[in-house]
Amino acid sequence: MAKSYDYLFKLLLIGDSGVGKTCVLFRFSEDAFNSTFISTIGIDFKIRTIELDGKKIKLQIWDTAGQERFRTITTAYYRGAMGIMLVFDITNERSFENIKTWIRNIEEHAASDVEKMILGNKCDVVDKRQVSKEQAQQLAAEYGVKFSETSAKDGHNVEEAFMTLAKDIKAKMDRKQQENNNGGGSHSSPNVHVGSQGGKDKKANANRSFSWCTLL
Repeated sequence: MAKSYDYLFKLLLIGDSGVGKTCVLFRFSEDAFNSTFISTIGIDFKIRTIELDGKKIKLQIWDTAGQERFRTITTAYYRGAMGIMLVFDITNERSFENIKTWIRNIEEHAASDVEKMILGNKCDVVDKRQVSKEQAQQLAAEYGVKFSETSAKDGHNVEEAFMTLAKDIKAKMDRKQQENNNGGGSHSSPNVHVGSQGGKDKKANANRSFSWCTLL
C-alpha cells in the first residue's frame, strides 16, 4: 500500500460569529471566496494535505459556530485540537475584545500545550477598521502567541498563517520525539496519527483533498 500521509494534525477555528472563520478556511482549502454569509451550524471540517520538511501532513481543520447556543457542541472539539486559530474581525471591536473569552475557553477545554495563533481577518476593509494592528500585536504578546492579519477575500496571509501553525505543531512534536528518544522511549504524541490509511485516501498523492461534515 502506498503511504498516504505521515502525520495528521487537528486544527480548530474559533471566534465570534461573522468574523470570517468559514471564509478563511474556504480560502485555504479551495483558494476561493464566497461573499454570501451563511452562519455555520454546529461544526464543519475540511481537509487539506500539505508538505513540510519532506513529510506529508494532513490538516483536519474544524470550523466552529460562534453563536452561544452551539458552544456546548464546539467545546467538545477543543480537547483533540493540536492547534487553534482565534479569529476576530478588524472592523468589529467587540469581536476583538471577545478574544480574551475565547482564550479562557481554550484554557478550560483544550490541552495545556496546544499551539495557538490569533488572526485579525478582513484587513482588506481598511476604511472600516476598528482594531489597530498594534492593539492586536500587544494582546498576542500578552498571551505569548503569534498574530497575523488576514483577508479571506483577497487571500492575504491566509496560506502563511496555516503553514506557520502547522510548522509550530511539527516543531513541538519533533522536540517531544527527540526527548523521548534521548530518554530511551519512542512514544508519539497521542494527538498525532502517523502512517498509512490504505484505501481510505486513494487521492493522497494530490496536493489537496476535501471533506465536509455537519453535526446538528
